[in-house]
Amino acid sequence: MTSFPDLQSRIAAYEAKRPVPYTLPESPASLYVTMRDGCRLAVDVYLPQGADPEAKFPALLLFTPYFRRFKLAAGSTEIPNPNTGKFSDYFVPRGYAVIVIDVRGTGASFGTRDGFRSPAERFDSAEVADWVIDQNWSNGVIGATGISYLGAASDFLASTGHPAVKAIAPLFSVWDTYSDNYFPGGMQCVSLTRVYDDLMKGLDLDQRAYLKNYKYYASPDYLGPQPVDEDPSGALVAEAVAEHQANFRQTDFMADLSYREQGLPYDPDYSSASISPYSYCDGVNEDVAILSMSGWMDGAGYANGAISRFLTLNKNPHHLLLGPWDHGARIDVSPWRASETPTFSMLGAVLRFFDTYLMGMDTGLRTEPPVAYFKLHEEAWGEAETWPPKPAQLVLHPDQAGGLGTHSATGTAAYQCVPETGTGFETRYERISGLDSRNYYFDWQGRTGLMLSFDSAPMTEDIALAGHAVLEMTARFDAPDAGLFIYLTEVEADGTERYITEGILRAIFRDEEDAPDNIRINWPFRSYHRDSARPLPLNEAQRIRIPLLPTAWTLAKGSKLRLSITGADKDHFKKVPHGKMANITLELSDTRLVLPLEQETSAT
Repeated sequence: MTSFPDLQSRIAAYEAKRPVPYTLPESPASLYVTMRDGCRLAVDVYLPQGADPEAKFPALLLFTPYFRRFKLAAGSTEIPNPNTGKFSDYFVPRGYAVIVIDVRGTGASFGTRDGFRSPAERFDSAEVADWVIDQNWSNGVIGATGISYLGAASDFLASTGHPAVKAIAPLFSVWDTYSDNYFPGGMQCVSLTRVYDDLMKGLDLDQRAYLKNYKYYASPDYLGPQPVDEDPSGALVAEAVAEHQANFRQTDFMADLSYREQGLPYDPDYSSASISPYSYCDGVNEDVAILSMSGWMDGAGYANGAISRFLTLNKNPHHLLLGPWDHGARIDVSPWRASETPTFSMLGAVLRFFDTYLMGMDTGLRTEPPVAYFKLHEEAWGEAETWPPKPAQLVLHPDQAGGLGTHSATGTAAYQCVPETGTGFETRYERISGLDSRNYYFDWQGRTGLMLSFDSAPMTEDIALAGHAVLEMTARFDAPDAGLFIYLTEVEADGTERYITEGILRAIFRDEEDAPDNIRINWPFRSYHRDSARPLPLNEAQRIRIPLLPTAWTLAKGSKLRLSITGADKDHFKKVPHGKMANITLELSDTRLVLPLEQETSAT
């Protein structure tokens, strides 16, 4: 199903022939833009150099809480804009104006942050767009992009319905902040809130000692936020940072959002929906083109976010790109990678997208399948019209002997959950909090030994998975709550164990509901509302379906597939329940693993 030449080759060829007619400015113009309530936002403007003085350009907007630029020590050779520099460096010489904004309460901007991805920032983005199209260098066309927080900010901008916005590329960003990021499966990822909170204290409050643990911001040459041009003494920056001292604290804020769409105790209208793109998506005009991009190790569920955005905004020109990457595509996560640094040009893919929809170029993108995905272990790109690529499935059943076969088994399998099980610190969770992860699950060997595991027979042929696997289990519990952590592992013929993917569910959220129109998905949906949380009835059989995070992974002939079930990930999630952990008794006759296949196999 892979076209020729493959996606990576097509993008490389496009980059090679694409003219680069301009140069970067020595430094951007920097100024304050005043919002409706008087809050002043610091803005950097990068314009293509070498153009006709009357030339006008489409603008790419990037809204960041991670400093549009650092002030550098005298003589420093550090990159002043580690969060956004690769975008300005790449797109400005190719004919785009790049505008980078410190969101309110961050960097050199004034204001106070009332929460993570505050709704106030959404209104700010539309006002900045108004300012942009009033500039004499603007051609009246706007796009927005960025990684993670910045990607969701591009969703927010599009959701304002601003008529100048014609394309957005949310990269490695959530659709639902609750389930895609901080509470996957309703389980609080406490490691993320703790580590990320230290990062924000280092940046928002300019407490630089915290930044030493974050490689991208650790340089002693970084001397706080760069003042705008009108503030050479830094007096205005000092005033702005003083206002930031009242910013929210991440650990406290997220703890108040433990139920999805439940308002804060002091503000019932402010909930996880307030900080999630899905809740505003009705405002996105249908002519806005969208490129959703994520990777197989992109945090706790960012790939789910990219897929849900693609499925939800299905009336828009839309594209979905899922690669062998971690958060932000800094690392190729494949165990079979040729190099640590990805060879795929993420920026080239974004360029071709914006060239198509902002500059009106004939790039070939409109005629290609809208979905592209990388198949791990096969190390090849596939393409499809939708996600998942095919409706084909392979169903496997666990048995009392620890096997995993194509025939249903009888009896039970019992497992006592223990708090010691964990996944270590080479996982999908470290990078989303700003840590410099390089290897992914390289220490997975032996970790499933503490879990309830079932192994298939060796594969008689290569089996290509593509989609969301789902564990459908019937089980009894002797505690009123349980964390359910499900893992798939490829055990190669020589015994090497390769983490594939995982699924998480807090058992009190076991009841499924129909997904709303603004979160279209094709895997089991939970609302995670307070009134949906039901304690487990002790020792009564419960039917529970747990979706695993999506992947495209080819199981090699001779390998075994291992299904593992446990009750804790001590390295990332809070213990559930607080006291004695559950003993789980699986009813094997009513438990099965449903695997999504890229194509039919002899096993089906």
